[in-house]
Amino acid sequence: MPEVIFTGPAGRLEGRYQQGKGKNPPIAIVLHPHPRYGGNMSNRVVYDLFYAFHKRGYSVLRFNFRGVGRSQGSFDQGVGELSDAAAALDWLQLTNDNAPQCWIAGFSFGAWIGMQLLMRRPEIDGFISISPPANMYDFSFLAPCPSSGLLLHGGADSVVPPEDVDKLAEKLKTQKGITITQVRAEEANHFFEGMEDRMVDEVNAYLDKRDSGEIV
Repeated sequence: MPEVIFTGPAGRLEGRYQQGKGKNPPIAIVLHPHPRYGGNMSNRVVYDLFYAFHKRGYSVLRFNFRGVGRSQGSFDQGVGELSDAAAALDWLQLTNDNAPQCWIAGFSFGAWIGMQLLMRRPEIDGFISISPPANMYDFSFLAPCPSSGLLLHGGADSVVPPEDVDKLAEKLKTQKGITITQVRAEEANHFFEGMEDRMVDEVNAYLDKRDSGEIV
């Protein structure tokens, strides 16, 4: 897959990019988990999400936040990482200037960053949040949540209690004009270890429903 280097707020950012099929494919970016705990764009969940979008014909980008891998800068408690994600979306949009859809996907810390980006960028049509860390970070900025999306988490998650994600989902479901789909995979842990196929199947099933208009 092509390696890409693009400019971020703190210097260069390292990514992997796959061009989508057709003349004007939809676009998606995938955000990795916490850099301080080994999170990077090669994380298995990130990798699987990246290829799920790629196989659907999307132009898709995953990248390392500042200070990870060959990306310049240093960890910035989520503030700089949000700016990195915005720069990544800018690059992806410039590369695909007529994309009919724009999606954001993130895992754990990346889900938190992705949901913040969702609030700042009205062109984002939908989100995929895997194991959102509802017990660690404040999600109250989602008032109201501007787009429909999927919250997918494990019922055996020992990092983020499933009940905390339940509460987040219920709060978001009160917003009018959008549809929040929550899926709790009861046997999955935070990392969906050994259940990667289940994760990809749930993401594809959700995107199928969005594409068909069953969910708007």
